[in-house]
Amino acid sequence: MAGTAAALALTLAACGSSNDSSSMPGMDHETKASASPSQSASPSMGDMPGMEHMADGTGLSDTQYGYRFVSKDATLPSGKQTTYRFTVTGPNGKPVTSFALDQTKRMHFYAIRSDLTGFQHIHPTMAPDGTWTADLASLAPGSWRTFASFTPDSESGKGKDFVLSRTVTIPGNPTRTPLPAPDTTTEVDGYTVAVKGEPMAGMAHPLTVTVSKDGKPVTDLQPYLDTYAHLTAFHEGDQSFAHLHPTTKVTGDDGGPDLAFYAELPTSGNWRLFLQFQTGSKLHTAALTLHVG
Repeated sequence: MAGTAAALALTLAACGSSNDSSSMPGMDHETKASASPSQSASPSMGDMPGMEHMADGTGLSDTQYGYRFVSKDATLPSGKQTTYRFTVTGPNGKPVTSFALDQTKRMHFYAIRSDLTGFQHIHPTMAPDGTWTADLASLAPGSWRTFASFTPDSESGKGKDFVLSRTVTIPGNPTRTPLPAPDTTTEVDGYTVAVKGEPMAGMAHPLTVTVSKDGKPVTDLQPYLDTYAHLTAFHEGDQSFAHLHPTTKVTGDDGGPDLAFYAELPTSGNWRLFLQFQTGSKLHTAALTLHVG
């Protein structure tokens, strides 16, 4: 995650969760949202742990530096589990089959509806010919955007992080869900997640996420994708993508209660955050609304 205001600077998302999005708290905007107080100086990007894997841009294009996110799936069925297939082609026009590991996975795939509901974060599988298959949970009618996050392990893009996206339509009569107002706390599965920080558009600012339960600090966060939490953010209106790993060092099954992040979001306005953390081998996904000035 690194570059143009690195539309990838807030990240704690539900990686690998292919459960029905309706069963994920916050995925339908029904939980309390979260925003931020406290402000600090903006260190140089090169000095920030966790910023070295940030991709360029906002993730709203299907092409970058000759690499292209390709799929024949322009529509998908609604109301049931479905499969989305795609390839990543390189500058030579051929499917890429060599990818580097990023947080233990060669591909991170995201799907979210235009009103920022229905969030899914999946780790698809790749066939020998470079075709990826993502098994999606039930999708509500409307316009969705799918994101492919990857790092080529060969050719001109070797070692460079990409986030590319495409739109897909789910037929039916969509019902738009209003985005919850910004707040500083939210709850999921009995856990309270609080966010402190005042990110400004185009500038790197520290954020602190604190996890508690029944009023007590949580100190049993387990490593998830080589980190204690995964945070993904989407901008209200255009669905720009942002992703950042916490800078807190992983030492074992004793993470928390505080997790440190650097947030660099390219545009002002409201961002919907999806924070994923794991306890007792169970993945939790908290949804937060953060206002960026």
